[in-house]
Amino acid sequence: MTTIIYAHRGASKQAPENTMPAFDLAYQQGADGIETDVQLTKDNIPVLIHDEKLQRTTNGKGYIKDKTYQELKQLDAGSWKNPFYQGTTIPTLDDLLKWNQDKHLALNIELKNNVFAYQGIERVVYNKLADYQMLEKSVISSFNHRSIQHISESQQSIDYSLLSGKKAKDLISYGTHIQAAGIHIRYRLLSGPLIKLAQANQLYVAVYTVNMPATIKRAIRLGCHAIFTDVPQVAKQARDSL
Repeated sequence: MTTIIYAHRGASKQAPENTMPAFDLAYQQGADGIETDVQLTKDNIPVLIHDEKLQRTTNGKGYIKDKTYQELKQLDAGSWKNPFYQGTTIPTLDDLLKWNQDKHLALNIELKNNVFAYQGIERVVYNKLADYQMLEKSVISSFNHRSIQHISESQQSIDYSLLSGKKAKDLISYGTHIQAAGIHIRYRLLSGPLIKLAQANQLYVAVYTVNMPATIKRAIRLGCHAIFTDVPQVAKQARDSL
């Protein structure tokens, strides 16, 4: 098994996170997949941005949920990282899926619905992935475990995984119960026994966010199915060295 390298919000160490330049750079650096965050606009358009508020990564203010896509499209989502990226916009999920048609990268779509529920976001994202024939190469994840359970109950033909940043002793049993594909955990929670327990329950383990060669190599040696990294080039070099 070769550990999958997901570029966390693209090559986000060097380019503005969750933007097309960051995804392009990740592809150039040899990432196997893209991890990105999806929220819904006021007019129900799935856009790729991590924070519920606009302030940190754009020149706008307010919440994503209160803005139409046309309003968001006017914002600069690149200058905060580097003046070179001035004029970069917030992409839609469609933008990523169109871009990926000839690249065939794996996709990890994180639903950012643990603060605001975004009613129907699961179906919106699923339908987009189906439209672009990306169901087999995609995973949906969320910290909102009710949302993942909803996907499970709807019997949609896509892999889905539970996200957890804190120790959750019942995570594996719950993941098994709802027939999740895997669990995505913070690196500090990673251990050999956890990997073995997950595998014994037919669950894979992926870790976020690993950027140092030593932690990347440890995750790979322990048998992680995937890693999430801001520096895909570093991760690829570390994996190749093993």
